[in-house]
Amino acid sequence: MMEPSPTASEPDPSPTDPAMPLMPPPSDPNPSNASPTLQRRRFLIRGLVQGVGFRPFVHATADRLGLAGWVANDPSGVVIEVQGPPDRLDAFRHALLHDAPPLAVLVTITDERIPPDATAVGFTILPSRTGPATTTPVPPDIATCEACLRELFDPTDRRFRYPFLNCTDCGPRFTILERLPYDRPHTTMARFPLCPECLREYLDPHDRRFHAQPIACPSCGPTLWFVPVAMIPRALQDPDSPDGWPCDDAALAQARQALDLGLILAIKGVGGFHFACDARNESAVSRLRVLKGRGDKPFALMVRSIDQARRLAHVNDAEALALSGRDRPIVLLRRQPAPSGSPPLAPSVAPGLDRLGIMLPYAPIHPLLLDEDDDRPLVMTSGNRSDEPIAIANAEALDRLSPIADAFLLHNRPIQVSCDDSVLQVVDHQALPLRRSRGIAPLPLPWPIPDSPTVLAVGAELKGTFCLARPPFALVSQHLGDWGDLATQDAFERSLDHMQTLFQVDPRVIACDLHPDAHSSRWAEHLAATLNRPLVRVQHHHAHAASLLLDHDRVGSSPLLTWVCDGTGYGSDGTIWGGECLLLSGDGARVDRLAHLSPIPLPGGDAAIRHPSRSALAHLWAAGIPWDDDLPCVLATSPAERRVIRHQLETGLNCVATSSMGRLFDAVASLLSVRSSATFEGQAALELEALAALGTPPPDAPPCSFSRQTLPPSGPILLDPAPLWPWLIHHLRRGTPLPHLAAAFHHALANSLASIASDLARSRSLSTVGLTGGVFQNALLASRTVALLRSSGVEVLTHRRLPANDGGLSPGQALVASRQHPSVPSPR
Repeated sequence: MMEPSPTASEPDPSPTDPAMPLMPPPSDPNPSNASPTLQRRRFLIRGLVQGVGFRPFVHATADRLGLAGWVANDPSGVVIEVQGPPDRLDAFRHALLHDAPPLAVLVTITDERIPPDATAVGFTILPSRTGPATTTPVPPDIATCEACLRELFDPTDRRFRYPFLNCTDCGPRFTILERLPYDRPHTTMARFPLCPECLREYLDPHDRRFHAQPIACPSCGPTLWFVPVAMIPRALQDPDSPDGWPCDDAALAQARQALDLGLILAIKGVGGFHFACDARNESAVSRLRVLKGRGDKPFALMVRSIDQARRLAHVNDAEALALSGRDRPIVLLRRQPAPSGSPPLAPSVAPGLDRLGIMLPYAPIHPLLLDEDDDRPLVMTSGNRSDEPIAIANAEALDRLSPIADAFLLHNRPIQVSCDDSVLQVVDHQALPLRRSRGIAPLPLPWPIPDSPTVLAVGAELKGTFCLARPPFALVSQHLGDWGDLATQDAFERSLDHMQTLFQVDPRVIACDLHPDAHSSRWAEHLAATLNRPLVRVQHHHAHAASLLLDHDRVGSSPLLTWVCDGTGYGSDGTIWGGECLLLSGDGARVDRLAHLSPIPLPGGDAAIRHPSRSALAHLWAAGIPWDDDLPCVLATSPAERRVIRHQLETGLNCVATSSMGRLFDAVASLLSVRSSATFEGQAALELEALAALGTPPPDAPPCSFSRQTLPPSGPILLDPAPLWPWLIHHLRRGTPLPHLAAAFHHALANSLASIASDLARSRSLSTVGLTGGVFQNALLASRTVALLRSSGVEVLTHRRLPANDGGLSPGQALVASRQHPSVPSPR
């Protein structure tokens, strides 16, 4: 998340942020203290250096070079004092920069000469130091490494088949951390005293588990146990004790048997509970869908290997790399038919979609559940009812999840904070995050405003995250869910308390969405009043554009012309925006609206999101096209409903004007018989994209197109979809295959977006265009728009570290708020 950049002061490339370069050793302020054969230097290293094996690496490096001194964590990062011949000290510094552990990211390193200590002998790791609070990055939870996996299945190893093995290079981090610095007493593992053998490994500088804080083994670590749903009353009497239950291998055997029988299993994992069932068993999958209240939203799958993933979906090299990365996210992949003789996936896994969300095992319990001789994929979905936060505690899960699960696989390693699975997709060989959570959060972004106040931005109403920005980092939370549920608000507050405890952050400015009635905005308003802090309301699409600027470390550079296309966002004129071309100032503070989708009245407001047929009727009405009875969107509504909708459109009653691109996708989907009512946000657009992937625009017809006009005097350009509708209706009545019509719409929209952006960029001598907002999660639209823009000579920015959807909104809010309140002092 913190990008490498070479600096002028360091001849070799090194992992640093350009705003905070690695510093060369300064001249000795006390030359009289120097020795021609012995020097002592103090290093302070900031970055992702706690919980990643950095102190053991420093110890081993100093031992190898024969240097004396010590290393310790402190609230700023890692402090080192090291003593020896000058040439070996230079070699030591070179190793810090170039040979650090794979999970470490160095952001700054200060290096000063200090007087030698004549009594110094050997090198040691000192207890962590306390001091003034700073923003030290916290490592995310890391997937089980190959060395640990080999031990897991080695019958001669003392951790054979132990579900909680880990080492310095892998295992839980963020979800077990109670406070900084990152030491075992500050984690939920503190309640498991180390056995003599684990203690020996923990203290041995040459062992892979040297100072591995979550270290555990069957003798001294957590235990796994199995509880059938009928025994929940007994389990609730002591929910964190394995006594009297089948444990470890016996628990795993019963869990696999439950899956064989088509039962639903609730599994306590790294960042919370999952529901699991056999993904080939339609009865189990459909039952889970109903009990969880999932609607038609797709389930994620877990498979044992990339080879097994390839039997379910197309996996290119970039997707294989994403699947097997240390964060092990869910990766969206194009599905393919089941091989001959293989049981097919249950239809209810991902109804109506051409993509599957697939992940590989990331905790030791997963490969133990996925039998080596069995190619059975598992549904692996978050342990909650839809729209509720994921369960993390045994008592909570036994209470909340028992109406859904048939059995529970529990353990007694406490989870300090919830962290759902991350989700990404690969577009044009570039990984694009869709949900930023386990394995990624809370990795920070460099914060480019050294004198800014500390800002808390509470994010959007959907796909909630928050951002705490304090120089030198912006800390973005894990995915927390949608604000409409009170339990989600509680989870938000717990996660915020956890982050503030870790980093001792006192926000001086609160930022929220411009919408006055959003739950997140009301919560932020109450907090600002309670703390007596200024509240900055940031327009939704302005925040999206600012987030993209941050994502590419472009703050302070040239203005950025950005298409922001999404479902709904409260506009500065009181209407609902969602298809906006904005010119963002280089510092992120201001935007100008240069173009947008032509507004239509939306009858029923949010009701149209659940009923795409309403959007279709509104678009037809705005274009002056009759609601003929043969049109699918008309057939999907009753005569009485149509009378109410027409009255709303004609009178403006309960209508709001919207330029939403998401509602345009809904309208086309309804017209083409794809979807007229939706059970989850974005469903119609996803199914329309899946349909379009099967077709090509009709070659023998005039192109499907939009019209453009500029509002006087020199107003924004309107992108008007009115010409789409006669063309689509004509071909619909001719019987043109629906995939071709869906593809034609995608091509027409990409052509129009690219054309307007290219013309605007050329007229303002701009060389870069950004694409953001949830609509650009559509791989077909994004890929074609990027290709057209690049062919016109424009550089294109898309997201790489933050989601394009509302999950990436909070950092943009923080940037805008910090610019609008630069005079608010930071706490000292």
